Amino acid sequence: MIHPRTCLAIGLALVVGVRAVQGQPRQPPDPMTAITATFTTVHKNLLEMAEDFPADKYGFKPKPEMRSFGEVLVHVFSGTAYAARAGKGEAVQWSELDAKGYPDKAAVVAGLKKAMAEADATIKATPATRFAASPEPWLSVIEHSAEHYGLLVAYYRLNNLVPPASRPKK
Repeated sequence: MIHPRTCLAIGLALVVGVRAVQGQPRQPPDPMTAITATFTTVHKNLLEMAEDFPADKYGFKPKPEMRSFGEVLVHVFSGTAYAARAGKGEAVQWSELDAKGYPDKAAVVAGLKKAMAEADATIKATPATRFAASPEPWLSVIEHSAEHYGLLVAYYRLNNLVPPASRPKK
């Protein structure tokens, strides 16, 4: 049996050796790369939820005064649609899309995909210098979408479901 201190010493030696091989610490990504990656990841996770959540539960509300699962997603992609326009430099106000225009899972998923595609096209067409000057509207929309992602995790748990990102990886 190897003594715990020996294991610790071996572990520390490996860490030091790996760091020496790696050389200089990695530089953080530039603002454009970091913002684009985060925006894409948050919205990919939301789309995965939208496609995964049972259609018959899209009307689920934790409390009567709260939005349903489907209504939360429409609210989220209202922000994503705003980012697509504001990111182009258009002088726009955030306008809430009417959830009644998205009556079922298929319509909500299609609306989310459309808003994501428009935002993706805008973010890819945005010069890197613009991100360095101001990360808006992207940071605000990332924060908004991520907050609602967390809320939708609770909708999953209240329905005895496991969110896609929390499932074991195969």
